[in-house]
Formats: sequence, structure tokens, C-alpha cells
Amino acid sequence: MRKSLLLLCGLLFIFPLFAQETGTDFQGKLNNFFQPLLDFLDKILFFDPFAALGFEFGVKIPFIIIWLIFGAVFFTIYLRFINLRGLKHAWELVVGKYDKDGHEGEISHFQAISTACASTVGLGNIAGVAVAIAMGGPGATFWLIIAGFLGMTTKFTECTLGVKYRKLNPDNSVSGGPMYYLRDGLAKKGLKGIGKILALVFAVFASIGAFGIGNMFQSNQLVAQTILVFPALGEYQLWIGILVAVLVGVVIIGGIKGIARVNDKLFPLMAILYIVSCLVVIGVNYQHIGDAFMLILKGAFTPDAAKGGFVGVMIIGFRRAAFSNEAGIGSAAIAHSTVKTQMPVTEGFVALLEPFIDTVVICTMTALVIIVTGMYQNPSNLEGTQLTSAAFATVSDWFPYLLLPAIILFAFTTIISWSYYGVKSFDFLAGGISEKLFGKRIYATRFYQLIFLLITVVGSVLSLSNLVDFSDMLVLAMAVPNIIGLLILAPEVKNELKEYLIWIKTQKVK
Repeated sequence: MRKSLLLLCGLLFIFPLFAQETGTDFQGKLNNFFQPLLDFLDKILFFDPFAALGFEFGVKIPFIIIWLIFGAVFFTIYLRFINLRGLKHAWELVVGKYDKDGHEGEISHFQAISTACASTVGLGNIAGVAVAIAMGGPGATFWLIIAGFLGMTTKFTECTLGVKYRKLNPDNSVSGGPMYYLRDGLAKKGLKGIGKILALVFAVFASIGAFGIGNMFQSNQLVAQTILVFPALGEYQLWIGILVAVLVGVVIIGGIKGIARVNDKLFPLMAILYIVSCLVVIGVNYQHIGDAFMLILKGAFTPDAAKGGFVGVMIIGFRRAAFSNEAGIGSAAIAHSTVKTQMPVTEGFVALLEPFIDTVVICTMTALVIIVTGMYQNPSNLEGTQLTSAAFATVSDWFPYLLLPAIILFAFTTIISWSYYGVKSFDFLAGGISEKLFGKRIYATRFYQLIFLLITVVGSVLSLSNLVDFSDMLVLAMAVPNIIGLLILAPEVKNELKEYLIWIKTQKVK
């Protein structure tokens, strides 16, 4: 492990210098390379079927958002609103009431939800909410919350299947996620060929998509916010990126156990820090809380042509929620599949808390900060984190300094969590090849980790707009094969849930 870490860290100091030396030319070539692929994905994922049928709502309604909404609504109804009636039991599982040391797996329920939440509770909760409000007004907050509630059931479904179809490796490590339940679950249904194709497509999307939403965007914004607060560090942008990559490397070399050990400490810390900061701002502006909720409700249901009308505001809210909590994307199932449990449904219960924490709680806090301070009107046309930071600054000029640690922690934990998602997806694709050629699967893992760390540095110094957009689209594209599989395997989840609820009643009787 030490040799791997030294090699990875050493190479980090070589490639970034090349990237910096080639500068704009390097950036331009990458952007030009990905532009055709970006245009192709845009035509598929953001195709508007309503517009094609002649319906005009004043706003584009992307196919991928319709697909995510359809899945969330279907699972919520099909599983009889387990997202609401299962909240109490989910909390009991997280605090360890049903934990047992003899269960197979690598991490606890708390570590699993911390790792999965760490990947979703990122800069999207700060920048993404600001974007939603800037585009759709305060009313977008309502639909963002609704999307969070519905997404809880999608997470329940995919994480239950993630544990059910996980694979125990010879070294006692665990591999799981959509790749495995698409391949093995659909094979049980007599759809072996389709299952293999969907699994491979998902793994390709996840392996490359992790470079964007879970890596470059995070490192870029982390460095940008650091320099914004401390301008004197501007000339050390590259070295800040290298430092971030080295710290990430130290954590991810240890695999899921190392990532989980860091996340179960950092995630509660960063969540509490951010929520308390938001409550202070909201508390200072307590007289505007009632008005804020009225603006949210009125904006959610009152058509506004400038925002694309009722449908436009709803689509904006759902779209930002999709980027924020990743329900239906399938990424969280990769982390949850490593949990110590013998009953897959237990992790489904734990997983449904993620969209609640991520979207219903933290995103709502960000929205209220922006609305109660009046910054939702955005007179200076600020974007993303700048708008949220400006809202914090209305309380005190030093408050953005308090926001910086939260941004750093959000970005760091997202990077290390997505590195694991990427590694597991790439191992599904190339691990077998590595084992045949070199006798060990670990070489595929180390290769991917090296590329991931190099991109962490590159993302911190270059604005690779097309590459980031391309990677983000691949993350959204993960929902296509994933939800197809979830719909086919939904009866299994329903049966697992039914049997588990009967078992729980017998435990309570005892």
C-alpha cells in the first residue's frame, strides 16, 4: 500500500506541470475533443418529447428528468410510501439497534450512509440550490423538496438490490451496485443478454462520469472558493490542487474501509457546521421566515411566464434535486452494498434517509438562507456558490469565512466517495482483464486511482467546461439502465420488504 501511495503521489507532481505548461492549448484540445460527444448526449438525454409532440410549456422538459420523476413516483406508489412509514425504523438501523458483528460486509450502516451522503451532500447543496432559485425563483424550492421525498423510495429500491446481488471477493472485500443487480438480477428473469448490456453501459457511464460531478467540479470549486476568500493564494492554485489530490490519495488507497472511516467522522461534522451556520442566518432574519414560506408556496403554484410557468419551475426543482441527491442514478447502491448485514432490505431503509438529509434538510436550509436574506432577487446576477456566499455575508462580512470550511469538507468527501464508485465500476469492466494479464485485479484499481488523482489536480487549475458537462451527462445517463433494471426487479424488492416487516414484528413481540 505504501509503494502504491508513493507512486501515485510522485506522478501527481509530473502530469499537472505538463498540463500547466500547455495551458490554454491543452484545455482547448480537450474541449474540442468532447464537443461532438457532448452534442450527441445532449440530443438524447435532454430531448423534449412534449415539444416533439407539439405541446409548448414555455420550457424544455428533458427526457432524463421525466425518466427520473417517473421512476420515483412509480416506486413510491408501488411500495406504498415506504419513504414515509419507514423513517423511524431507518433511524433505528442507523444508530445500530440491529447491528451484529457476524454479518457479512465491510462497513456499518452508519458508515454506509455517511459515505453515500458524503457523495451527494456536496457543492450541489450550496451552488445547485442557488442555481435553482436564480432560474426558477423561490418556488423551485418546493419542487426540490417534493423530489427529495419521492427520491427516498428510489434509493430504498436500488440499495436493497445492491446488497441482495453483491459479490463477496476472495479477499473478503465486497463488490456491488447496479452493475451486479443488472447483470445477475436480470439473468434470473431470463434476460441474461439484456442484463449484461445494461450492466456494461452503466459501468462505462459511472467510470467516466465520476471524473466530472464527483471530481473536477468539486476540486475546481474548492480551489476557487479558497482563492476567493484568500486572494493571496491565487498564485498557488496548482499546489492547492496537488495538496487536495495527495490527501484524497491517502484516503482512497485504503479502499472502502478507509473512505468510510473518514466519512463517518467528516460527514456529521460538515453537516452540523453547515446547518448551524444556516440556522444562524435564518435566526437573524427570523421576521422574514413566514414570508419565505409564502414565497416558496406561491412561486411553486403560480404560473410565471419569465420562469417557464408552473411546469418550468417544477422541472427546475426536480432537475437540481436529481443532481443533488442522485436518487435513481444508482451510485449510492455501490457504497451501501458493502454494509454488514444479512438482510438486504435493512440497507434500503437506511438509504432512504439520504435524500431526506441531502435535499429535504440541507438543500432547504440553503434555500431559506437565500430567500430570507432577500438574495433570491439576485440583483448582482451572482452564480452558484457566490450567491449563497453573498447571502451569508448579509449577516457579517466574516461569515463567508465560516462557509469555506463547509465547502472544503463537502468537496473533499464527495471526491473520495466518487473515487470508490469509479473504481468499482472500472473494476467491473477491467478487473478480470487485469487478473488474466497480471494475476491481480488490483492493477486495474491502481490505474483508475492514478487517473482519478491526476484529474483532481487538472480540474483545480483548468476550466474544462465541455469535459465537465460531458461527465455530468454520463452521470445522468446512469439512470437510464439503472431504472430499467429497477422496474424489472421491483417485485423482488416488494417481496423482500413484506418478509422483513413480518420478521420485525416477531422481533418486537419477543
